[in-house]
Amino acid sequence: MAQLAESGSNPDVDLLYDINGLAKHAPHRVDRIMEFVGEWGLLLAMVLLVLWCWSSVRRRGGADAAATVAALVWAPLAAGIALLVNVPIRGFVERPRPFVDHQGLAVLVSGKTGFSFVSDHATITMAVGVGLFVAHRKFGLAGIALALLEGFCRVFMGVHYPTDVIGGFALGTAVVLLLSPLATALLTPVMKAVEGAPRAGRLIRARGTAPAGQEALIPGARTEHTEERDLAA
Repeated sequence: MAQLAESGSNPDVDLLYDINGLAKHAPHRVDRIMEFVGEWGLLLAMVLLVLWCWSSVRRRGGADAAATVAALVWAPLAAGIALLVNVPIRGFVERPRPFVDHQGLAVLVSGKTGFSFVSDHATITMAVGVGLFVAHRKFGLAGIALALLEGFCRVFMGVHYPTDVIGGFALGTAVVLLLSPLATALLTPVMKAVEGAPRAGRLIRARGTAPAGQEALIPGARTEHTEERDLAA
């Protein structure tokens, strides 16, 4: 099978060797960094990005705060559902890890004995990234960029084929977008109910920001209609 990479007759294997070959020529310290980043670092970064987005939404407040938080809640839920969907896919495809069938790969992390298709890491990060994009475009673009980096790291580490990563991206994206209307319909009323609660409402909006439809209750706040009436007077 390694000869396929040399001949270029299998683009998937060819790209695997090209990307993983970078690990062979990189300093040992770089390989260790990529191992941590690809295994745990980017997953942690995605969690922090979701929390950052949530904090930004709380500080901003506004009428759409509950709907945005509902979309944020959906992002990790979608990632979990995508992982469950991947269980039968892996069992059906039963694709061995690339280092099982191909010699000469630099495998940066040990203990990977499960099947290869599709990549769990790629599935999780892309699901969260696309879910963030649905909630907030700027944070979503950052999340998708992190997911793409995660996919590169998994191939660099020698534990996945490029098509494993692409399959994970597709699975995560599909679960988020296909189930998003249903998830939004279920989660948004819940978040609005939380927003109206005296103490729990701070999960949706920070102190000093108005809940939906109550902007005029904030001291010093003036709606457009109020300003129009003042001008008319």
